[in-house]
Amino acid sequence: METPAPHRAGFINIIGRPNVGKSTLMNAMVGEQLSVISPKAQTTRHRILGLVNGADYQLVFSDTPGIIREPQYGLHKAMNEFVRTSLEDADVLLFLTEIYEHPNDLADILQSLKAVEAKKLLLLNKVDQAKGDREAELKAAWEATGIFDKVLPISALEGLGLNEVMRQIVAHLPVSPPYYPKDELTDRPERFFVAEIIRGKIFTNYSKEIPYCTEVVIDSFKDEPDITRISAVIFVERQSQKPIVIGKGGDKLKKVGTEARLEMEEFLGRKVFLEMFVKVKENWRNDPRILKGLGYDLSK
Repeated sequence: METPAPHRAGFINIIGRPNVGKSTLMNAMVGEQLSVISPKAQTTRHRILGLVNGADYQLVFSDTPGIIREPQYGLHKAMNEFVRTSLEDADVLLFLTEIYEHPNDLADILQSLKAVEAKKLLLLNKVDQAKGDREAELKAAWEATGIFDKVLPISALEGLGLNEVMRQIVAHLPVSPPYYPKDELTDRPERFFVAEIIRGKIFTNYSKEIPYCTEVVIDSFKDEPDITRISAVIFVERQSQKPIVIGKGGDKLKKVGTEARLEMEEFLGRKVFLEMFVKVKENWRNDPRILKGLGYDLSK
């Protein structure tokens, strides 16, 4: 009788600079949109886990905020802390870069990766946009750093190379029982993703500073037989930002609400009634007490 393959499980943490495609990669690997995707940098603020289960493996993917070299707010420091902890608890570290970055531009970040004991895979993203010998030249340059166990060209958006990434990850996982029930998709509750959906629509519909100075909190989340009723608060930093978010006659807020509700209904698989309010929390990005209440702990 053939001996069954041992079960493997581990934490696969995705790190990289802002806007290189970490959230797109996470969603592609998990098969669900768990992370907010936006062309604007610094969209992801929390560490978000997504689970991929097979008969003999469990992959615990972790999407992290983009590495901010010069944090300007307490919020940025908290986001960098999420990245630091991801270096410590990874079984496999996915360092995501793109064809517009070169190892010479990231010397300080690469130095911090040398001491990381996890298996390290360099994923060279957006190769579908590479021209001429750019892909080959960058692959050789990343291999020459001597830091990574493997350099893999991919396109997270187009799905190119992701099967090989999956194969490499499973091969590097330790033998272990699953960390989470096999029928789970993530460790986050539904209300977390509901807030993230609203925040994603804010990034889509507003420009300049507005997306970065807002935070979304779910005040209530009530499941009824035929509908889920959700009440959310959008916090801004200054009184002058409040009318911008609301818009003339409430048109901007209504657009965000409609788009968010439709996505929530698809995500939750049921009808949603959504109401939103805009409130001012002065300087929330730099207030340790407020940040802790929002899930960003600066005390570590």
